[in-house]
Amino acid sequence: MSKRDYYEVLGVEKNAVEEDIKKSYRRLAMKFHPDRNEGDKTAEAKFKEAKEAYEVISDAQKRRQYDQHGHAAFQGGSAGGRGGAGFSDVGDIFGDIFGDIFGGGRRQQQARRGADLRYVMELDLEEAVFGVEKQFDIPNILACEACAGTGAEDHKVETCGTCRGRGRVIGTRGIFQIEQACPTCEGTGKKIENPCKECRGHGRVERQKTLSVKIPAGVDNGDRVRLSGEGQAGPNGAPPGDLYVEVNVREHKIFQRDGNDLFCEVPIRFSQAALGGEVIIPTLEGEAIIKVPAETQTGKLFRLRHKGVKPVRGGAQGDLMCRVVVETPVRLTKRQRQLLEEFEETFKDGKDHSPRQSSWLDGVKAFWDRM
Repeated sequence: MSKRDYYEVLGVEKNAVEEDIKKSYRRLAMKFHPDRNEGDKTAEAKFKEAKEAYEVISDAQKRRQYDQHGHAAFQGGSAGGRGGAGFSDVGDIFGDIFGDIFGGGRRQQQARRGADLRYVMELDLEEAVFGVEKQFDIPNILACEACAGTGAEDHKVETCGTCRGRGRVIGTRGIFQIEQACPTCEGTGKKIENPCKECRGHGRVERQKTLSVKIPAGVDNGDRVRLSGEGQAGPNGAPPGDLYVEVNVREHKIFQRDGNDLFCEVPIRFSQAALGGEVIIPTLEGEAIIKVPAETQTGKLFRLRHKGVKPVRGGAQGDLMCRVVVETPVRLTKRQRQLLEEFEETFKDGKDHSPRQSSWLDGVKAFWDRM
């Protein structure tokens, strides 16, 4: 009886990639494996057929030969010979699946990188705007200096014989397999005869570390600076993680920041608002002067260009927005009160000196008329 096309057996197209071929074969192997179909000759034949097809199609050289000459390419010789790539039992199938999911299985377990750390640094507004270099202390898990991170007093570390350095072992439960940490080495994958007294064989110790970080000019709340390799030391000599310094800017007594612009309130006297004049205001770079025109109302905004924040990622510098607030005088002297009373008498001439008040009163009158 002639053999079926290998691509047809596996249920894949001729241009199928390796992952699709592997996935299809797994499905067929799980379905027809003799361990799951005891005594079923049809299932056993289909398993062998799928195994033979997979051993050819999954091998790049054999696949080229098959695509050119078909089954004739292997007449007189076996199409197999991949040394177990066809999964000899159900355990092999599960073992390979576990390997893809957990990074273990039958492949050497790779050393894990150390954990990243986060440190919140409080900054004054001036420090955030102009940049600053700061030192800080942080608790960390570092590689043990006494044993150079090996965990061994004499720096001699052997591979665990139980898991062969993988740190994981697979136990069979019927047709299922369970992957767990190696009980011999507790998941480290190594065997230490003389544990280091400083770290007790762990290769890492808890220490307080002093670091220095340069905060660039223009940072804002939530911005982060990465210190490469300053995170936790990795297990079993793996590389360390990174440390992320996150910026938190304290509230300022004068300025509020909105993006690249700064805002502030400037209190002025009633006479300054009515008569106009020059008012000295603060900026982050020193003093500046704004000219307040006569009859200025409270809430008026004055813009000082390029007196804001220069963004950390480049671009135009922001502005300083000054909002004037007319302040009512307090603790008046007898003479000041007398002058204000005389000033108030001058408004009885009926002229429109308070347009906003007149407009408001007109609105109130119209409201009552509609009632």
